Amino acid sequence: MSTLRRHWPRIAITLLPVLLALAHATDIWQLTAFERLDRLIYDIRLRATMPRTLDSRVVIVDVDDTSLSRQGQWPWPRDKIARLTTELLTRQQAAVLGFDVMFLEPDRSAGLDRLREIANGPLRNMQGLAAEIERLAPTLNHDATFAEALNGQRVALGYYFTRTGSPSAKGQLPATPLLPPDAFPAGGVYATSWNGFGASLPELAKAAPAAGFLNTLVGASGDGVIRSVPLIARYEGDQAQPGYYESLGLAVYRLANGSPPVRPAFAPGGEVPRLESLRLGRLRIPVDQSASMQVPFRGPGGAGAGSFRYVAAADVLEGRLGPGELKDKIVLVGATAPGLQDLRATPVGAAFPGVEVHANIVSGLLDHRLLAVPDYAPGYEVLTILVAGLALAFGLSLLSASRAVLLAAGTTAALIGVNTWLYVSESLVLPLASALATTALAFVLNMSWGYFVESRARRGLVRLFGTYVPPQLVNEMLVHPDRYSMRAESKPMTVMFCDMRDFTRLSEQMAPAELQAFLNTVFSRLTDVISTHRGTVDKYMGDCVMAFWGAPIDTPDHAALAVRAALDMAEAVREINSMHRASGRPEISVGIGINSGVMSVGDMGSTARRSYTVVGDAVNLASRLEGLSGHYGVEIVASGATRELAPDYIWQELDSVRVKGKAQVVAVFTPLDARTADAVKQTQQLLERWAGVLAAYRRQDWAVGRNLLAPLLAADAKKVLYQLYAQRLASMALRPQDPNWDGATRFETK
Repeated sequence: MSTLRRHWPRIAITLLPVLLALAHATDIWQLTAFERLDRLIYDIRLRATMPRTLDSRVVIVDVDDTSLSRQGQWPWPRDKIARLTTELLTRQQAAVLGFDVMFLEPDRSAGLDRLREIANGPLRNMQGLAAEIERLAPTLNHDATFAEALNGQRVALGYYFTRTGSPSAKGQLPATPLLPPDAFPAGGVYATSWNGFGASLPELAKAAPAAGFLNTLVGASGDGVIRSVPLIARYEGDQAQPGYYESLGLAVYRLANGSPPVRPAFAPGGEVPRLESLRLGRLRIPVDQSASMQVPFRGPGGAGAGSFRYVAAADVLEGRLGPGELKDKIVLVGATAPGLQDLRATPVGAAFPGVEVHANIVSGLLDHRLLAVPDYAPGYEVLTILVAGLALAFGLSLLSASRAVLLAAGTTAALIGVNTWLYVSESLVLPLASALATTALAFVLNMSWGYFVESRARRGLVRLFGTYVPPQLVNEMLVHPDRYSMRAESKPMTVMFCDMRDFTRLSEQMAPAELQAFLNTVFSRLTDVISTHRGTVDKYMGDCVMAFWGAPIDTPDHAALAVRAALDMAEAVREINSMHRASGRPEISVGIGINSGVMSVGDMGSTARRSYTVVGDAVNLASRLEGLSGHYGVEIVASGATRELAPDYIWQELDSVRVKGKAQVVAVFTPLDARTADAVKQTQQLLERWAGVLAAYRRQDWAVGRNLLAPLLAADAKKVLYQLYAQRLASMALRPQDPNWDGATRFETK
């Protein structure tokens, strides 16, 4: 909980895009940027998943530029359209024929009306002329010729709906709408509504068994791109029977499948039922609130795209196709000539033939390859926003930068993966933009907050501790920078003083520049050892370095780390001396004092100069212990407190002492660096005898002490510690026993 409280500002700012996306998903505040992104995602995914294969069941007879150049400008006379119809349905034996062209005006290309005007006007006195014209009238009435070609055939004509303040009607709609007005529950809007139309001539409308509207609602998406097409539309004018009429694609499909009835299906729940789908027998066609279906494009449009076979209308009229070449095909007649303005913007092409939009509708219905926008799409959008947003708000705030990047990438991949899987396997079109935008914005805001706000605290921490603390510890501190400050506090720690012996003699033998380089080399090596063992360098004092363990990062094993550092520092000095002997430079020796205890650590000093340091009685004792190392002939002197906190080392007790300024007796020890099993065993045997020497010394049994010490001196006569106690035992034997003797040695100098 403390971690969450510490990061709550970062979590809160990450939740801002979540709230923004939720407002969009719940229609509180519609964001056009999200809508555009959703359309872009839809278009990309649609293009990526299109079959891009030929549907041989549907053929497009194309009024293209070639046909216009060979057969004349558009519109063609209706007798030519009649010949085209007869050729397709009779000689080619097409199963169904649909016209993505309209026949709104009477065909006057034969001049019959003008001949009648002449016969009844300037040439009315010419006997028999009027009768001859009427005898020829049937052959000159191209609309009648076309109507006769349509009669009894499976043909669907096209028309369009309009909506204006002054409704107009031209031509004739199908005599009976697909669904009556009362086919839907009252109070709801289930399809686009129109009050005018432009349809085929009555004699043509009566001859054709079906017709469908061509409206595509190019403005529905807001960008003029056709992604969906209405399957039914409501006509509510008074120039034809009110009701719901079908589109050309649906009319052609129904003709090809025996004209099954259409039944609306509604989503359960709600005061006003929502139209969910249209059912044709076993076929369920998902639709949206405008009764539109998503166009299941097969591939790029046009004659060379390979989705449908294109046949030039001129080739059909000129008999260039073999008999029955289009047998049992669904044929759509349309125009792709640019001058006829039947090109549309779609997700798969900016100039997509309008007739191929209807061809894709028919093909998708035949394959049952239908995309659905389910009624729970808003709920899915809210759920993905919440899951992704909350995961990112907490995850990005608590994880490291590299893991935060992985979390954001993983969240993005999961959102895209689930959404794409539902699209491919279940044909569901679900919103994705808001969740992706939430992920991106949350990541940017979170990382920006981390960089500009939290990293400022980290940079301050580096400035505070970078010169004192090893880099690896600074990196650990940066994980939770608010835990660390220069504020003084008391805590258990271990402190070390390392002093270079005979420094005055060395300084007299070297030039200042040479001495400086020499000290830099030695202190750099010793500092590296301290840093390796997680120590903090406090300060350099002439020929002495001071370091401590346990701050600023809490280190439970601070004593053990300090002892290991001291042993390695002694080894480093021996290596330095080896190099100095080879180069003829003077050798050095060091004395190290270590003590553990409660001490005060923090930013201390004057207003003019401050530093991060430790103070306290435990620190003073470590300084005194460092001065004792030469007296006992060892490199390291540690207190009993340090020995108790680092029991895994082999310790040799040196003495019990009272240092200057302290009345309390302190037991002092030195660690022995035995690294092999044999060395450990041998050292343990030596320490057992040495413990007997000390015990005899403290009970003033000088003779026993000398007897126990003798083998040790024989084995290592140069050891200063043994020589020291040999002298003590010899001198003490000359004095009477002291009843107040406590075995402690008093030191009056530092």
